[in-house]
Amino acid sequence: MSILDRFRKKQDKKKLDEKPSTGLKLKSEDGLVKKETSKETTVKASPKKDDTKEAYRFLQSAVVTEKATNLAGISKYAFRVSNDANKIEVAKAIYHVYGVKPLAINMICMRGKNVRHGRTSGKTKNWKKAIVTLKPGEKIEIYEGV
Repeated sequence: MSILDRFRKKQDKKKLDEKPSTGLKLKSEDGLVKKETSKETTVKASPKKDDTKEAYRFLQSAVVTEKATNLAGISKYAFRVSNDANKIEVAKAIYHVYGVKPLAINMICMRGKNVRHGRTSGKTKNWKKAIVTLKPGEKIEIYEGV
């Protein structure tokens, strides 16, 4: 820890100690100045950039198939999610990335398929799919380039 870091911490502490006046100044009959405080209004929280970074741990990609495209017509969207994700984490991720709150989320564990390349046979990985249902009229623009 350098001397400059200590100086910065002292400045930050001073800024935290000073509270800006949020009230209105009114003059009374005596000529004294009084402060009248007003109630603060709550503002709807918007997604933070740090939260969107965390959201991409759970949302891997959008599933772009014919069936998933047909589901988009009835406000249902399919996503490939990580295997350890649950419904709550997926709902938060959808809100932080796309700005819409889902009504329901259905999770499907997809089994890997047996594949063969010449003489070599193997299996694809198991993966998890989430089908997100939105309110009627809400959209997620994920099929723009398709």
